[in-house]
Amino acid sequence: MKKPNILMIVTSSSRMGDTDKPTGLWAEELAAPYYALVDAGASVVIASTAGGKAPIDPGSVKPQGQNDAIVERMLADAELQQRIAATRALGEIEVGAFDAVFFPGGHGTMWDLPTDANVKKTVESAYAAGKFIASVCHGAAGLVSAVKADGKPMVAGKRVNSFTDAEEREVGLAEVVPFLLESRLRELGAVFEGTDNWQVFAIRDGQLITGQNPQSSERVAEMLLEALELGA
Repeated sequence: MKKPNILMIVTSSSRMGDTDKPTGLWAEELAAPYYALVDAGASVVIASTAGGKAPIDPGSVKPQGQNDAIVERMLADAELQQRIAATRALGEIEVGAFDAVFFPGGHGTMWDLPTDANVKKTVESAYAAGKFIASVCHGAAGLVSAVKADGKPMVAGKRVNSFTDAEEREVGLAEVVPFLLESRLRELGAVFEGTDNWQVFAIRDGQLITGQNPQSSERVAEMLLEALELGA
């Protein structure tokens, strides 16, 4: 199998809408899949909607030495820190050079991914070309605007998963996010499948691989690697 080339797309939103509540990328949802992929020999390019420094949700990072091992590895990794500080602008990237697209989550995704024209174009192009598209948690916000060649939502009829409405309510942000992601996916005709709050859960339906929450980050990356080998 050739070395897989993965395009990882992260949020550029640092605030929850017009509030002063900070948000951004959830650290574990970048770190866990990033290392699962690169440790397996994949090449990963990190892009964002605006380019430049990707905001990391302060709620996802504790002082160095107090985080889970995977986040500690990220904090100590000078190369990855540089990539996060200087992400590629998605509009400047040609998805044809990649084997798969991967959307980490974090609440920031809810404000820029659903309405960003380059996200829509990238996902639609990747899907039309038969490439794999993976997401974790709120990363599935990157899927909601995409349509197939027939104009129907890309997720219609597909078994998918994301951060659930129940999890959104538990973290107290159901009235803050612009929409509930599980509900939106259902409205688009997706066959939503999930599990209990904070449990590992991920599913694959054809080209789509989706995971529920931060705990599912590594599993989604593992399923993507399995899919790439099958699809090679």
